[in-house]
Amino acid sequence: MEKKGILQNLMKLRTSNENSFKSLLFQRMKRSLSPSSSSHEDPSSSSSPSYSSPFDSPKPIPQLSPLANSVVHRCSKILQLPAQELQHRFDIELPESVKQLFTYARNFVEFCSYQALQVSTNLPDYLADPEFRRLTYDMMLAWEAPSAEIETQRHETNTSINEEQDGENNDEDGWSLFYSSSTKMALQVDDTKTVGREAFARIAPVCPAIADVIAVHNLFDALASSSGHRLHFLIYDKYLRSLDKIYKTRKSISGPFISNIQLQEGEIIIDVDGAIPTQPVLQHIGMLVWPGRLTLTNYALYFESLGVGSYDKAVRYDLSKDMKQVVKPELTGPLGARLFDKALMYKSASVVEPVYFEFPEFKSNSRRDYWLDICLEILHAHKFTRKNNFSQIQESEILARAILAIHRYHAIREAFHFFSSQYKTLLAFTLAESHPRGDVISETLSSRLALLKTVIGPQCPEGPVHVKRQLMYSPIAFLALRQLGFNLQKDVNIVNVEVVGDLCAGETSPLEMAVKQSISDSRRAQAAQATVNQVKVEGIDTNFVVMKELLLPVIELARRLEVLASWKAPLKSTIFLVVSCYAILRGWTRFFLPCILMWYAIMMLFRRHLSKGKPLEPFKVRTCLHKNAVEQLFTLQEAITRAEAFIQAGNIILLKIRALLFAVLPQATERVALLLVLIAAVFAFVPLKHLMLLGFLEAFTRDMPYRKESSDRLIRRLREWWVKIPAAPVQLVKLDNKKKKK
Repeated sequence: MEKKGILQNLMKLRTSNENSFKSLLFQRMKRSLSPSSSSHEDPSSSSSPSYSSPFDSPKPIPQLSPLANSVVHRCSKILQLPAQELQHRFDIELPESVKQLFTYARNFVEFCSYQALQVSTNLPDYLADPEFRRLTYDMMLAWEAPSAEIETQRHETNTSINEEQDGENNDEDGWSLFYSSSTKMALQVDDTKTVGREAFARIAPVCPAIADVIAVHNLFDALASSSGHRLHFLIYDKYLRSLDKIYKTRKSISGPFISNIQLQEGEIIIDVDGAIPTQPVLQHIGMLVWPGRLTLTNYALYFESLGVGSYDKAVRYDLSKDMKQVVKPELTGPLGARLFDKALMYKSASVVEPVYFEFPEFKSNSRRDYWLDICLEILHAHKFTRKNNFSQIQESEILARAILAIHRYHAIREAFHFFSSQYKTLLAFTLAESHPRGDVISETLSSRLALLKTVIGPQCPEGPVHVKRQLMYSPIAFLALRQLGFNLQKDVNIVNVEVVGDLCAGETSPLEMAVKQSISDSRRAQAAQATVNQVKVEGIDTNFVVMKELLLPVIELARRLEVLASWKAPLKSTIFLVVSCYAILRGWTRFFLPCILMWYAIMMLFRRHLSKGKPLEPFKVRTCLHKNAVEQLFTLQEAITRAEAFIQAGNIILLKIRALLFAVLPQATERVALLLVLIAAVFAFVPLKHLMLLGFLEAFTRDMPYRKESSDRLIRRLREWWVKIPAAPVQLVKLDNKKKKK
């Protein structure tokens, strides 16, 4: 209580001359202590709606918590509607399934938040408004604690956590606010309330400039990775300020003529690198290397070579058309040496040889990875458009999604200095291309984009409001990008109707369901991959021993069959021969494989019943001492020598067969031809089961005491005959260096 009194006195002292600092750090605590106290503040005199001042005498809704009431009344101020009118609209417009007792408060908060954000995002420069950033964050907090009971439980949890943290932070001299860091002080003043993943995923994508439904979970992980997977307002606010800076910077360099680049209609610049002389981009074509500037638009890559005091005419590398483009990481170096992993390669049917763009830097290859990701995102977006044969407005919506995703990626990178290897992809089309069930995400998005035509025309579907929303879909990313000052398509007439996006209040959209299923499968795949990484062992000898132990049942079965075929135990071999011949004659061989599969299925189910969720015991493998590096090299050399000998033997067999086919030895060729005719006649006129019987008898009785001598003699004659067959000649022709360069 003593600490809380210190904070309140500090708030009163700094109110008169530090309003901006108060609005960011102290205002929320004041509202949480007294939700109606903000009603005494003067409304903003600007034309934008007030995000933090509800009506003068708001009447709280009983079902909502104080924080949720505060958010609802601020939304009502933006919409210029009383809170009771919003509740009435919610009751009559939405289906009964979203108005259940236990979810009524949360769904109503969603409804008000979605309505207010649709109006707020139509205002210019809304990301720069601190009240907008505060409101969106409070919407997430209210979503997590929409009713009084939930907020009480959460407040008790936060209080206990705060007391533990305060106890850890107190020293012998007592607690002092002014000796704390600015971030720590802000956390304490802001009551340490944080936002979880689900709340962020339900509120943030309503504003497409902030998040996208497909990658919103990965975005949250990137933002909350350093705060215990809970998002604090300071991190969220810093992200939005960085995002606003990125949008304004990109808007300032957009235009029909940028240096030597002549942009097409609807083509906008996404990013530029190499403009700083100390950080150029190096283009490698063959043995030629030239520094310059690299520019990415929503349709192509442009490279401008650095001339004498200026840039030469830009070379365009198309990413939009189907020209079998390949963009991947690659090694580069001086004189064609593959030394540095800091380049990306572009190859397509429009270029004679691959083009390499190197991004020199000392510490890492983060520049290259960033450009690789954003180029692949544009490439995947155009691939998605071609696959579904979309119209112009649908293509603009897809490209707008890709552009917004790249800007969000850039904002994260600039604000928090994260590398792409530290978090999952934030790019929607790259995620759909590479993640499990990404094809389902693409199909769901395609079906949603197919509804854009209902928004373009002057007619709207008729029926209940919630049915209309299912039949309508707005180009939300296209509208958001146009509101930020980027126009992908000039001649488009979009009817001024209610914007319908990827989220529906109180409901889970098909796109959200597809994303959640993909996330679930991704987690399972990651868990499985973790077990794979754990069981990987090093060393050829060790891996060979592990494989031998795993294949021990198969090896043991083969050894026993070999013992039976050697006739060392005549009685067992005779019984096996008689039973096998009877089974072949009766046609039971077709049941062997089904019986084996059924046996394994029964054993698996039996093991599942016995295990009952118990972890599997480790597979124990007895190995010798690990060899040192030199011994490992000798083992590797021996394995390579054996593999080379095996390949040589296979080539000799193929060359001898070639010699027989081309009659290099006429007498041997005649004999082989007659043998092939005889075998063809046997296959044509003898039933298959009799052929199987003859083959089994020949193989199994070869080592019988009565046949062993004649069998050995026959095998020796065949080996001697095979040795006499010459190999067909082979001539190795080296490739000309000039042709190789071309």
